[in-house]
Amino acid sequence: MPFTYDTGVALASAAALINTAKEDIDPLGTPEGLDRFLEEQRFSGSRTHSQAELEAVRALRAELEVIWSAAEDDAVALVNGILRRANALPQLVRHDEWDWHLHATAPEAPLEERMATEAAMALADVIRGHELDRLRSCAGEDCDGVVLDLSRNRSRRFCDTGNCANRTHVKAYRARKAQGA
Repeated sequence: MPFTYDTGVALASAAALINTAKEDIDPLGTPEGLDRFLEEQRFSGSRTHSQAELEAVRALRAELEVIWSAAEDDAVALVNGILRRANALPQLVRHDEWDWHLHATAPEAPLEERMATEAAMALADVIRGHELDRLRSCAGEDCDGVVLDLSRNRSRRFCDTGNCANRTHVKAYRARKAQGA
């Protein structure tokens, strides 16, 4: 099932947020790190630039990671909890270079609420489409990152946090070479 553009963007952003916790140095360790992350992910709307905002986004990161690997009924309960807390009221908007897409909070809502709601709305699409198997853990032996597989043939196995795919393929190549020698 192909997802709408904004759903794909929100899912990719949620995966990127979760994977920030997997890096050696947490990019969300400082408010400036959060600024960089939000710029990379192209989040719009109001900001407080406070420590409380940073801590709320880090808490959201942990909550999304639980949803990523949850069974369907558990994922539904968690997504519905996020939407209830945000008093989500979906509406079509168009801004910047984005065409029509859904926002479920006001632009003035707290950052963590807007981020949580975007992720929850996208995850709701995943659940409704019975596509939770597209949310995976990285197949790299020494990686606990998450993977969003939006490929047509459902073949994506590795995260974007490092060189997991390259390391795995090189290891397999070397093992085949050693076996043939």
